[in-house]
Amino acid sequence: QVQLVESGGGLVQAGGSLRLSCAASGRTFSRYGMGWFRQAPGKERDFVADISWSGDTTRYADSVKGRFTISRDNAKNTLYLQMNSLKPEDTAVYYCALASYMGTMGPYDHWGQGTQVTVSS
Repeated sequence: QVQLVESGGGLVQAGGSLRLSCAASGRTFSRYGMGWFRQAPGKERDFVADISWSGDTTRYADSVKGRFTISRDNAKNTLYLQMNSLKPEDTAVYYCALASYMGTMGPYDHWGQGTQVTVSS
């Protein structure tokens, strides 16, 4: 059974940084693409970034390009999201996700419980 556990969220001032982590278990983590999504209050869940199983390919939403960096450590079964220059509009619950099929980047069918990120102005 796949389990994804996010951590690292919190309250930060605008312009600050946070690093999110997602610990994965229950599947051969290193063979699957993974991603980060976020959901702000009253809004739908949106794509933030994703990364291929090898880490060679990354994709970002336009709103976070140049500020966020996704990475993974397959030896530790852990996914990361380094978030710099945070803005109040980055406030949301952040979810990590695991791809449905080996070797692909999406669709995603396994989700963590989420971690809250709040950016104050």
